[in-house]
Amino acid sequence: MEDFESLYTRYYRAVYAYLMTLCQDEHLAAELTQETFFKALKALDRFDGRCPVNVWLCRIAKNALIDAKRRHARELPDDAAPEPSDPAQPVGAALEDRDAALRIHRALHRLPDPYREVFWLRVYGELSFADIAGLFDKTESWARVTYHRARAKLREELT
Repeated sequence: MEDFESLYTRYYRAVYAYLMTLCQDEHLAAELTQETFFKALKALDRFDGRCPVNVWLCRIAKNALIDAKRRHARELPDDAAPEPSDPAQPVGAALEDRDAALRIHRALHRLPDPYREVFWLRVYGELSFADIAGLFDKTESWARVTYHRARAKLREELT
């Protein structure tokens, strides 16, 4: 097992990216990434190595996010403020991009679990099918099939 500083350096970006895929909030993802590594440091002696370190860290991160959502359920806004548009981009193109992004975002959020989460982990979290399978305690084949079914459901939703 690597020392903690090496683990932090090696996996910080992966844990942060994973949390970003789940919460879509840079500040919250950064805060929860720090919390994840703090919890991992406290639990390092209990890590048994039955799963890869990145999978273990992502499980801690996911639990940290669930805990944070429970703690701040009343504080989290229902709608995020729209991002400022790029001044170099024509207004019409910006609106079309926002409309398309909103359509995709809504379609993704209508996907039932586990399709939504597997899709996000694969596409935005850039996790391998093996890592996704480890997070769900399933087989790699399950992760592949679930991802491809999610893609098919999205295509169906968007057409």
